Amino acid sequence: MLLLHRAVVLRLQQACRLKSIPSRIYIQACSTNDSFRPQYPSLTFSGDNSSTRGWKVMGTLLGVGAVLAYQDHRCRAAQESTRIYTKEEVSSHTSPETGIWVTLGSEVFDVTEFVDLHPGGPSKLMLAAGGPLEPFWALYAVHNQSHVRELLAQYKIGELNPEDKVAPTVETSDPYADDPIRHPALKVNSQRPFNAEPPPELLTENYITPNPIFFTRNHLPVPNLDPDTYRLHIEGAPGGQSLSLSLDDLHNFPKYEITVTLQCAGNRRSEMTQVKEVKGLEWRTGAISTARWAGARLCDVLAQAGHQLCETEAHVCFEGLDSDPTGTAYGASIPLARAMDPEAEVLLAYEMNGQPLPRDHGFPVRVVVPGVVGARHVKWLGKVSVQPEESYSHWQRRDYKGFSPSVDWDTVDFDSAPSIQELPVQSAITEPRDGETVESGEVTIKGYAWSGGGRAVIRVDVSLDGGLTWQVAKLDEEEQRPRKAWAWRLWQLQAPVPAGQKELNIVCKAVDDGYNVQPDTVAPIWNLRGVLSNAWHRVHVFVAP
Repeated sequence: MLLLHRAVVLRLQQACRLKSIPSRIYIQACSTNDSFRPQYPSLTFSGDNSSTRGWKVMGTLLGVGAVLAYQDHRCRAAQESTRIYTKEEVSSHTSPETGIWVTLGSEVFDVTEFVDLHPGGPSKLMLAAGGPLEPFWALYAVHNQSHVRELLAQYKIGELNPEDKVAPTVETSDPYADDPIRHPALKVNSQRPFNAEPPPELLTENYITPNPIFFTRNHLPVPNLDPDTYRLHIEGAPGGQSLSLSLDDLHNFPKYEITVTLQCAGNRRSEMTQVKEVKGLEWRTGAISTARWAGARLCDVLAQAGHQLCETEAHVCFEGLDSDPTGTAYGASIPLARAMDPEAEVLLAYEMNGQPLPRDHGFPVRVVVPGVVGARHVKWLGKVSVQPEESYSHWQRRDYKGFSPSVDWDTVDFDSAPSIQELPVQSAITEPRDGETVESGEVTIKGYAWSGGGRAVIRVDVSLDGGLTWQVAKLDEEEQRPRKAWAWRLWQLQAPVPAGQKELNIVCKAVDDGYNVQPDTVAPIWNLRGVLSNAWHRVHVFVAP
């Protein structure tokens, strides 16, 4: 029996030592190629009688069996790790119930057990559930390191089907067939035309919104313009000279850089829908983003074409190079007084966050009108003219206007209301999310605040009890220039959770330097287009026991 014990222990020790051998050895051990078959040391015992010799043989067999069983386990694991999955199979694994799968390159990983351990929080990792990690690692380069890849390797379950890498064919007659590829984190409100917003937890992750997740508002298919043949046409003033500017010509004007927040008129429209149905995309809190824009000042370009301020009312009309099947292009206008004012800092922008404009955001040139609704920031700019009246574009005359809650589609008169230019004061909560469960003890609340017309946000008030009591949030330290506060303020509040509370009704409201404050409810500001939605933002969360 002692010999049996020694033999079994010896074999188990050998098996344990084999654990440290790279996995390829175990794959080789499964091979039918003789050169890959494992070699075991021979066992010889002397001085034993025949009875003991029988026990020795049994012990030897048990020892070899233990090693082979262990190798068989490793072989099975290796075989399972090379299982082939389709993208469709991966995309169906997006919850703890189905398992949470992601891909990196051609590899497939089941990260269900890692989600709660993710240093950036479960919600960040869940954004990639059922899809590729690359778009998110591109945003957060800290992930692309050897120790992170080693950690991820532990969760590998197989490979992507090579056939899935073939790009799908599209109909050439489809006007949207040439649209650019978008970041998978964007929450899509419509595919054609493409309109999408970043998820709240990414929206305020950075003061400057990364280009791939900047909210996208398109009205028509995205044009694919050649920067070498691009020309911007500027109609000259009477007695002046019309201009046809190449991209290089624009670069020859003095370059200006400004940080500007763009907000869609329909941001937070979904909250108006809860009061009464409206017509428009169901934007949540993400139809707003901030970028560092660079380009030529519009006033400099207009001056070269002979334009100057005049005593009579005039408007600068913009026409994009995006158009519908009838050839109708997107258009909008702003007052000439704003366009010619150097302090208004209106740009013909060709850079966004230090890079050429992405196609979705107007490549090669767009208008950036600080402090003004996003609808006037015309993309893919093709033509600029000065007219005695505002643009006759549908989107200037028959959209983006506010009305009384009593006005419906049978009684609306678009000519009776001015076009939206500057937007009212706004704020929203981005963390925690509505319906989320937060820990007892202390809660961290984050969000953004912004006001149109260059008005600075001076305070954000936050309530944990639906507005009965208030606390003042801490504003970020980004500069807010007087009358030129073109960009948002990010804010946060760390507050103790009242003892015994099972739920929190979190509310925020912002105040700008004109002491304008958000209204407390949606119903009094409801309108049939669901624009100008800036009531107190409310989030209901549960407290973990």
